[in-house]
Amino acid sequence: MPNHPALAANRVAVVTGAASGIGLAASAKFAALGMKVCMADANTDALEAAAAKVRATAADPHHVRSFTVDVSNLDDVQRLKTSVFDAFGEIAVLMNNAGTGGGGELFGDPARWRRILGVNLWGVINGVQAFAPDMIRQGTAAAIVNTGSKQGITCPPGDTAYNVSKAGVKVVTEALAHELRNIEGCRVSAHLLIPGFTFTGMTAGSRTEKPPAAWTPDEVVEFMLTSMGKGDFYILCPDNDVPRELDERRILWAAGDIVENRPPLSRWHPAYKDAFAKFAKA
Repeated sequence: MPNHPALAANRVAVVTGAASGIGLAASAKFAALGMKVCMADANTDALEAAAAKVRATAADPHHVRSFTVDVSNLDDVQRLKTSVFDAFGEIAVLMNNAGTGGGGELFGDPARWRRILGVNLWGVINGVQAFAPDMIRQGTAAAIVNTGSKQGITCPPGDTAYNVSKAGVKVVTEALAHELRNIEGCRVSAHLLIPGFTFTGMTAGSRTEKPPAAWTPDEVVEFMLTSMGKGDFYILCPDNDVPRELDERRILWAAGDIVENRPPLSRWHPAYKDAFAKFAKA
């Protein structure tokens, strides 16, 4: 399967949330493809350690740059864009991947809500608004990948702020794809990355070893690149516990709450436990 045409040696990739997890794995993979990689993260110390790892395996260490950026701050994101264009003159891939989670219960701390929405949702909006117009004007093959979540589609009870933020990422990325395909001559594609259970610093909790059910960030990135090569917009990743077929049934059931006029989040409603189990096996 060929790579997406934007994924080519000597072209430029920008990755936010690059200090760990999926962002670090993507940065390393882009560098392995011979791309120039701009790694951005709010945690300077972790970012520099991550960038050193990528530089150690890159063909040209000078082609791996690091930028301390708070993606919730539009001025920071605009400065990142300017710095990348000043350094390399173009951008082939923008991966809006920075994210945070936890502590977003419905009646939880409003400051935590604002931080989750600021990073997860506004970080994506800021990235799209700052970078996309210039990427379109380049006239070259390019791609924008926004990291969403299955929780932004099925919305399991509990971490409501995270669900809201990732539901917003889905809406923004769908709108971006629609806008791009209606711009004459536009060669920029949009993609929504929807990881399954992935063992990262954000999901690990107190665990130090990867659970058998989880994928590694490297597996997610390999799946992402294959899906981009096929032209997929929705990059719905399985994991070692949940196959795509089960994800599809969960997503269809969630949509069915509206169509069937069931209680919201009926998948977790005791009265619908058996009905969902039967539906999931169909």
